[in-house]
Amino acid sequence: MKPSRKLPARYGAFVTPLILSGLMTLIVSGISTLRVLGPTPAFLQGWPVAWGLSWLIAFPVLLLALPAARKLTAMLVAPVD
Repeated sequence: MKPSRKLPARYGAFVTPLILSGLMTLIVSGISTLRVLGPTPAFLQGWPVAWGLSWLIAFPVLLLALPAARKLTAMLVAPVD
């Protein structure tokens, strides 16, 4: 069996926000673009542009906001026993 090629664990702090921001912006930009343009060919042309722009902004924002979100979560949620 061929060994799988995975990134080292230290990259997890970047891969998780990358995937999360990509999925979130895909869904939100799709809904917003569909709402504005409707189910038309213009939607299919505009959605990738809207997604790319929103992902370009969301990923670095998520990297910066994640530590604060973790601290706030720790203040609001009891630790696991």
